[in-house]
Amino acid sequence: MEALNYKLDQFEGPLDLLLTLITKNKLNIDDIPISLLCDQYMEYINHSIENNIEVASEFLLMASELMLIKSRMLLPRKDEEEEDPRRALIDTVLEYQKAKMAAEELRTMFTEYGDRMAKEPEDLSDDKSYVAPHTVDLLVTALTRVLSETKITSETAKKSFEKIVHAPRIPIKTVVTGLIGRLRTNRHLYLDEYFRDSVNYGEMVAKFLCILELLKSHIITITEAPEDDESGVVNMASSVRITLNADADESRLEELDSLDLEDSPAKKDTVSNETFDGMKELDTY
Repeated sequence: MEALNYKLDQFEGPLDLLLTLITKNKLNIDDIPISLLCDQYMEYINHSIENNIEVASEFLLMASELMLIKSRMLLPRKDEEEEDPRRALIDTVLEYQKAKMAAEELRTMFTEYGDRMAKEPEDLSDDKSYVAPHTVDLLVTALTRVLSETKITSETAKKSFEKIVHAPRIPIKTVVTGLIGRLRTNRHLYLDEYFRDSVNYGEMVAKFLCILELLKSHIITITEAPEDDESGVVNMASSVRITLNADADESRLEELDSLDLEDSPAKKDTVSNETFDGMKELDTY
């Protein structure tokens, strides 16, 4: 059985042949001289068909339509506003011309991009990751400001130091769990806010070690908030934010959430060392 896509030599169909004849003779497609076009079409058909009526039927159907249009063009029009007999043919040829041009453009695009894979769009927003652009002196100034804003004053510093031997030991795992809980509730936490509620230097050190370990384990990220101080003075503690890493291992976070702070130290130690990575050497402070 012959395919439905009929061909006559190099032409895909009768519309392709018509468009070729129009282009070859430089005819105005909106005002086709139907008599000339019909004669050339029939001449080409007569020289090309080789007794294969099934394949040529589509071309013969177009030939009959051209003959009908030609005969109607010879008849006088009763009304000047009567539709041009060529109108339907002209519209069809114009639509075919558009489709052929689009097909050629798609073929070019397929040749160039057919063996490529599409890439999903990515976020190109500004990176707010903290890169520590400040000098050591400014860092010391910022740290001093953090310490001055805590509950520990210069008057109580000496007493706190004298009692440090008797200070309660603070499990690092407890501090980790507390920080994770606060981040889950508030999304992010400013550095100065996190240290401000420390009751002693021991807790501050424990919190600092907690931040280092969670950064190392890629559970949290440190980012710098937009600069609000136009004076140029570094206010590092109030501009640095602690945030849960969106790509953090969820199984680790679930294990941290399940840690019961009221349990005994022995039970806290049952949490896997893998969860806390390098914290096994920093069990308490």
